[in-house]
Amino acid sequence: MAGRIVLNIGKTIKKVVEKKGSSWWYTPHMAAASRAIANRIPLVDIVVQVRDARIPFSSTFEHLNVSNSSKQIILLNKMDLANRSQTKKWTRYLEEQRYVCCEVNSHNKESIKGFLNLLQSEVKELKRNGQSSHTTTVMLVGIPNSGKSALANALHQIGRISAEEKGRLKHAAVSPNPGETKEISSFKIASHPNIFVLDTPGVLPPDIIDDEVCSKLALTGAIADSLVGELKLAQYFLAILSTSEEYKKWVKLPRIKTKILTGDQQGNYSTVSEGKMGPKKHVPDHTQDSIVNDVRRTLFETVSSFSENLEDGENFAELYKLHLMGLHKAFQVVPGIGIAALSEISVSSTVLNKRNRIR
Repeated sequence: MAGRIVLNIGKTIKKVVEKKGSSWWYTPHMAAASRAIANRIPLVDIVVQVRDARIPFSSTFEHLNVSNSSKQIILLNKMDLANRSQTKKWTRYLEEQRYVCCEVNSHNKESIKGFLNLLQSEVKELKRNGQSSHTTTVMLVGIPNSGKSALANALHQIGRISAEEKGRLKHAAVSPNPGETKEISSFKIASHPNIFVLDTPGVLPPDIIDDEVCSKLALTGAIADSLVGELKLAQYFLAILSTSEEYKKWVKLPRIKTKILTGDQQGNYSTVSEGKMGPKKHVPDHTQDSIVNDVRRTLFETVSSFSENLEDGENFAELYKLHLMGLHKAFQVVPGIGIAALSEISVSSTVLNKRNRIR
């Protein structure tokens, strides 16, 4: 079943790719960013290719050639969201290909310090070989939503603290949606010697890629959810989960304790404020660990109690329906809201946004 969904998603994305001047894939903005990055590459000392550790192959950024004068580091970002043993295998594989490779979690100070130490070590080597001047420039490149801006912010903050520098911190725009970074920005991350990092816009390859790569990019947020459709992505996610072994790790999680919202509370289920100064409407916080655990427990119980062959489309549809019904409670949605509305509110806004945490 997952294979059929992959083909469906792949076809949807390919149709968009084929349209020149698309507002979603290799947009005119991305084309301009590609030219700007290509012009800068010969001028920088180190290029850091930032990949998503969950999809190290699919998030490869290789359509812009790295100049021989630039050293390249492959960074597997979002390591906290990926399978650790698989990430280690990828690191070993890339190192065997003679790449300098590092795993990092942009939201962990110790992880950022470790990467900063690696950068400083590489800079010292460049200087010993006479390949770098007093100021070293590091460029971050990668596909959309690979975490380049969050990484630049973390390096800037930790680097300035380590160097005991004062002054106003700069901040690159960070968003869960792809395409937030619009231009190349510079951030100082170290002194003695000076090191600056360049944050660049995310760029997708101009050519059509295979269906599985397209689907993985869509599922991990490199492509806007609306391009494929939130419901289709939810089906893909649940198909992968239901045929994997990951859900079995949630067997020891406590049973659901969250309460279902009343009809009145559900009526206020909105992020829109009543007025400029008025109170905001109630929105359940789906980032709470209790709700995340409820989601995991619900999915575990649904999959483990279902014994039919999931390659049969009708069986998968039945399991998918059971998933949605079970998630009513986990997401604090009243049962009377209906499956269609549940798909729009619960699955698209929460399952997909929480896919980074449900692993």
